[in-house]
Amino acid sequence: MKNLNRIHLSGLRAVEAVARLGSVKAAADELGVTVGAVSQQVHKTEAQLGVQLFERQNRLLLPTAHVLAMQPHLTSAMSSLSTAIATTQRGREDALTISVAPVFAGKWLVWHLKNFNKMHPGIRVRVEATVDLVDPDMSDVDLCIRVGKGPYPGVKAEQLLHQRVFPVCSPALARQIKEPKDIGKLPIIRDPGQMFTWKTWLDLFGLDESILQDGPTFSDGSLCLDAAIAGHGVFLAWETLAVYAVKSGQVIAPFPERPATGSAYWLVSGKNAPQTKAKKAFGDWLREELQGSIGRPKGADMVEA
Repeated sequence: MKNLNRIHLSGLRAVEAVARLGSVKAAADELGVTVGAVSQQVHKTEAQLGVQLFERQNRLLLPTAHVLAMQPHLTSAMSSLSTAIATTQRGREDALTISVAPVFAGKWLVWHLKNFNKMHPGIRVRVEATVDLVDPDMSDVDLCIRVGKGPYPGVKAEQLLHQRVFPVCSPALARQIKEPKDIGKLPIIRDPGQMFTWKTWLDLFGLDESILQDGPTFSDGSLCLDAAIAGHGVFLAWETLAVYAVKSGQVIAPFPERPATGSAYWLVSGKNAPQTKAKKAFGDWLREELQGSIGRPKGADMVEA
């Protein structure tokens, strides 16, 4: 391994990230450094190796044959290093790293995590809010909370709660809604990235999406909920997103029906990772806290998943 003495590991990390992710910007985001720092590391590594790794065209770095041959080996090596580092954290009974989508983290988890801390003051929880799918066997993440249809191969996945949806709007707009078809008279707040459509809810009443009006579009569920609170229209929300806003009166759910989307919340852990007391404690708490926090009205569960 003497040939590694003349190559900096930070440079190889930069080369691997750019080659795998396809852009300097994406590599910089993953590595937590600036675009300029990544470009500089790539330049240094090319100089140390004495070969051109990327062709520069219109601010793009296009991989050469050299980097195409290197990248699979670099990725495998970086994964092995990540696993080696992760083993120093696994098995600890006083620490947990949780990977969770930002919307779930901001609208549900932060409001309830204090309850876990009270029950288990000796366990330190670190939350990583990201939409990236994390492999817990190849990282320092202990548990992931994800939404999807499942099952998930290659990991341990426990279904926690079915995802259910329902319309919400400001109290002022709610006064204009007497029956389900009245929703078609109001602006509709949309999130193009949602994994479900209004059809899930409208089908309960024999209504079609063609009745829906135009309205503002936001690329984030939290922003959509904020827009509903501000009175911009009606939003088809889900329980973990809107439960606090409904309970506090910030928005009104005009109807009790909450059909299941077919997706669910899952607690994911590494297939080869040991079960620890900390992970068991968090899983037990999360299961009960989710169920207890929803507070579904009578008639909400009329459609099962």
